[in-house]
Amino acid sequence: MAMTKDQLISDIAEAIDTPKATVRAALEQLSEIVSDALENGDEITLPGIGKLKVTERPARTGRNPQTGKAIEIAAKKVVKYVPAKALTDAIN
Repeated sequence: MAMTKDQLISDIAEAIDTPKATVRAALEQLSEIVSDALENGDEITLPGIGKLKVTERPARTGRNPQTGKAIEIAAKKVVKYVPAKALTDAIN
């Protein structure tokens, strides 16, 4: 089961003995900082977790699953996540 935002906030607040409102504000600020950095083309490294970076996905031809008809999928930017070695080692 996936951890919800409220569960994450509760766990962090309990671990560092801080009010949930403070943790919620910090988490929202982190989200804004990461979003702004990625919009500017920067990479974000979260120590022990991994790296977030923007990559270009080229245009390609796909298929409509209902009709089987070929469709053009436009090029776009996507966020790529690369896990940290410490995280990979921890789950294996």
